[in-house]
Amino acid sequence: MLNLGANPTQPAAGAGDLIKDGSEATFMADVIEASQTVPVIVDFWAPWCGPCKTLGPALEAAVTAAKGAVKMVKLDVDQNQGIAGQLRIQSIPTVYAFWQGQPVDGFQGALSGSEVKAFVDRVIQAAGGEAGGDGLAEALAAAEEMLGEGAVVDAAQTFAAILGEDPANAAALGGLARAHIALGELDQAEALLNNTPPELAGKPEIEAARAQLDLARQAAEAGPVAELRAAVEADPADHQARFDLAKALYAGGDVQGAVDELLELFRRDREWNDGAAKAQLFTIFDALKPQDPIVLSGRRKLSSMIFA
Repeated sequence: MLNLGANPTQPAAGAGDLIKDGSEATFMADVIEASQTVPVIVDFWAPWCGPCKTLGPALEAAVTAAKGAVKMVKLDVDQNQGIAGQLRIQSIPTVYAFWQGQPVDGFQGALSGSEVKAFVDRVIQAAGGEAGGDGLAEALAAAEEMLGEGAVVDAAQTFAAILGEDPANAAALGGLARAHIALGELDQAEALLNNTPPELAGKPEIEAARAQLDLARQAAEAGPVAELRAAVEADPADHQARFDLAKALYAGGDVQGAVDELLELFRRDREWNDGAAKAQLFTIFDALKPQDPIVLSGRRKLSSMIFA
């Protein structure tokens, strides 16, 4: 066994902790002890390491896709020089896989997405497990969950790692664009979408991202909600004020309020500004998930007005 000098009383990682940041104090529990029952991949990295920024997310995506067949611990070598020295880490990124307390596989340098997946599959098989399928659906679900919970940078890295393995994955491309939008990186999102391969251009995931980008651009120009609402209350026939109020409400996160104002504008004058209310409603609907209650209710109300 390696003499790693960690604290043996440190509690082992929970079953749901597939990926975590490690330290010298937790190495025994997170890696040596945890690897008695499930293989553990250790990623030795540093914040200043360029290739690490590509490899790390790819490893995380592959580990997430394995659904518990393997775990991962990330170790910053600058903060954990003792462990790095004992394992003779000469350059980074360096990756070791541990099984039953011992290193069983590893590599140095960055790998492609397919090579990372092959490594993870090999580690799982070395521990007597069965490597899964492509796992992209699980990785996409994980990235979407990260994005929904506000872990936008992690989501962006996971989407990018998926694209590294499958460049024609529309869901990952759209997800990465939406992550850029959430980070306020609108130009990056636009550049990404403008370079979409022709065969993906009309995919729903890409169209949804484009709609979100359009709305984000508008949000940057939205006026104060209170002033616009006062203008509408003072003159309900001020269609421009109502349209601007809808944009401001959406920018502030009140999607339902924005839809309600646009529906009211359409009811009052469906042809105003070349049908701007209807077009804006469709942009909002496209940006949301098809089964979102706001979309279902909004489409129903709009249809009833159109065909009344």
